[in-house]
Amino acid sequence: MSPRSAVVRASRGAAERMRAFSPNARLVIAAAIVLLVVACYLVLFLRGSLAFAVPRRLTTLGAMVVAAFAQGIGTVLFHTVTGNRILTPSIVGFDSLYVLMQTLMVFVFGGSVIAATEGIPKLLTQTALMVGFAVLLYRWLFSGRFGSLMLLLLMGVVLGLAFDSLSTFLQRLLSPTEYDLLSTRLFGRIGDVEPSYLPIAFAVCVLVGVVVWRRRHVLDVLLLGRDHATSLGIDHRRELTLALVLIAVLVAFSTALVGPLTFFGFVVATLAYQLAGDWRHRVVLPMAFLLGLGTLAGGQFVLQHLLAARGMLTVIIEFVGGIAFLLLLLRRKGAL
Repeated sequence: MSPRSAVVRASRGAAERMRAFSPNARLVIAAAIVLLVVACYLVLFLRGSLAFAVPRRLTTLGAMVVAAFAQGIGTVLFHTVTGNRILTPSIVGFDSLYVLMQTLMVFVFGGSVIAATEGIPKLLTQTALMVGFAVLLYRWLFSGRFGSLMLLLLMGVVLGLAFDSLSTFLQRLLSPTEYDLLSTRLFGRIGDVEPSYLPIAFAVCVLVGVVVWRRRHVLDVLLLGRDHATSLGIDHRRELTLALVLIAVLVAFSTALVGPLTFFGFVVATLAYQLAGDWRHRVVLPMAFLLGLGTLAGGQFVLQHLLAARGMLTVIIEFVGGIAFLLLLLRRKGAL
C-alpha cells in the first residue's frame, strides 16, 4: 500500500469515527481538548517568578478568548448573512481601515504617538470609528433603491483597496524609524495586550454573545435564503442589518485590541462546519469559538515553549489561513 493510500484510508477512518458522535458529544469532546490545551499553556514550563509569569499568561489567554470569540463568531455570522462560506468580514474593509488609522496617526503626529496614546480611550475611539464606518456603509447601501448585500460587499472591496493604497502611499513617506514603530501595530499581537483592556473586551463579547444566542433560531432561518426567510415571517432586511452591526462590533473590537486577523476567522469557521456535525448555529457557534481558542492556545504553547521561537503566532496562522483559503477556492472552482 502506498503512503498516500494509507493517509487517505486513515483520514476516512477518522471521519467515520467522528460521525459516530452526536453534535453535543462533539462539543463536549472539543471543550475537553481545549481545556487540556489551555491548562498546558498556563502551568507547563513556568520559569522564574510565578507572580510575573502567571498573570502574564492569564492576560495572553484573555486576549486569545476575545480574539477567538470575536473572529470565530463574527465569521460564522458573516457566512450566514451572505450565504457564502468563502467570504470573510475583512472584505468590508475593517483591516484596511485599522491600518489607515494607525498610519495617519503616525504620519501626522510622529512615531512616538503610538506609545503616548495607548489606553482605553484609544481602544474605544478606534472601535467606534470602525463600527461607525460600517453602520454608515450599511445605512447608505441598504436605504437606497437598489441597495443589496452584493453591492455592500462590492463597496467594501473597493473602499478596502482605496484604504490600502492610501496607507501604502503614506507609509512610503515615513522615516525608517517611524515605519518600524508603525509596523509593530500592523500585525496581530496576541501576547501584547494591556490587562486593563480585557474587562471591557469581555463585557462586549458577553453582550454580543447573549444577543446572538437568543437569535440563533432566526439565524438558522436566514440560512434558507431571503425568499424563504421572508415567507416564514422573518424581516430579512432588519435581521440582516442587525447581524451586520453585531459583526462590525465584534470584528472592530477584536482588530482594535489585538490587530488585524484576516484569515483566522475563516480557518476556525471552516473547521467548525466540518467538525460540528450539525448545521444549526447552536452547535456551529460554540464549536467555532472552541476551535479558535484551542488553535491560539495550542499554537502559542508549541511556538513559545516547544520550538522556542520568537515570531508572532498570528503571522503563521495568517499564512496557513491564506493557503487554506486559496485551496478552498481552487477546489470549488474545480467542482463547477
